[in-house]
Amino acid sequence: MSTPAFNSVAWFEIGTDRPAEVERFYGELFDWTFRVDESEELAYHEVTTPGADAPSGGVFPSGGRFPDYAVFYVVVKDVAATVARAEELGGKVIVPPTTADSGLVFAQLHDSAGHHFGVFSPPPVD
Repeated sequence: MSTPAFNSVAWFEIGTDRPAEVERFYGELFDWTFRVDESEELAYHEVTTPGADAPSGGVFPSGGRFPDYAVFYVVVKDVAATVARAEELGGKVIVPPTTADSGLVFAQLHDSAGHHFGVFSPPPVD
């Protein structure tokens, strides 16, 4: 799989307190397949679309801790700098820059019109 270009949509996520129902719906509608990534602390459900050689999204089982959502993520060089620039442009931070155990860094924001989106930087390559 090639690395997506910086500043392009590279991932999507569906946060839900009903992951089995969401997976059944999208699996039947679009023929998506799902695999639980047991290495993640929260058993993240990776989504692979037909014809893809790797996952391009995920289902996050929220356990009812927050409202359901669907959001796209843009891959960026520097999450903190992107968040700061988004704020300068009128955006609002929902989830501040956060580093996962894998080294992936992500944040979630609202754009200046209130639309929810995310940014991330992949973990460093060893």
